[in-house]
Amino acid sequence: MPDTALIIMARYPQVGTTKTRLARTIGDKEAVLLYEAFLTDLAHKFAGQACDLLWAYTPAEVDYLSYLATLAPALIKHMHAFPQQGIDLGARLHHVFRWTHDRGYKDTIVIGSDSPHISLKTITQAQKALEMAGVVLGPADDGGYYLIAMRRPYDVFRGIPMSTSVVAQKTIELAASQGLKVHTLENMFDIDELPDLLRLAQLLETDSSLAPETATYLTTIKELV
Repeated sequence: MPDTALIIMARYPQVGTTKTRLARTIGDKEAVLLYEAFLTDLAHKFAGQACDLLWAYTPAEVDYLSYLATLAPALIKHMHAFPQQGIDLGARLHHVFRWTHDRGYKDTIVIGSDSPHISLKTITQAQKALEMAGVVLGPADDGGYYLIAMRRPYDVFRGIPMSTSVVAQKTIELAASQGLKVHTLENMFDIDELPDLLRLAQLLETDSSLAPETATYLTTIKELV
């Protein structure tokens, strides 16, 4: 078993509940298909690499691996999945770290599913940084973070106002209060609003290899973005 678990926090896409802020602009069905492109790109980028790829999914009642098999059938043997647990995002993140720690992983790296352009190099940098830091954060431009990595399930989530502009800052402060060294990676942007999608489209026009499935889908809805 590899020493490192790479966890992608993801949801089962459904019309009306997926990328709702974007859906107001591009449409509910289009938002679902865009999110599926994100998931497909992440699966192809990270499945079968040096880390174990696991999906922490919601809602808990779906058969997420069967769903992933429709997106990346050739890669399903390289992926595992387990349901998220917790009353809020902070609790769900903490549960993920406890879950992997209980199963013997030395390092756990957690990323969101809203940055299909995240690179394998970034994951490698996070893994390397864990040799010297208790917590590794990939700050997002909106004040949150697109990546968090730890070797132990430290509770750096309790009381943090998630989905606000102070998430990364408050997480760093909470980690420091526990005597944990925090290493930050380069900033990156998540895709939540139309300006983020426009930024991603521009990036992928320059280098579609960052997220080829997403790049292809964006060309089909170009008139909407």
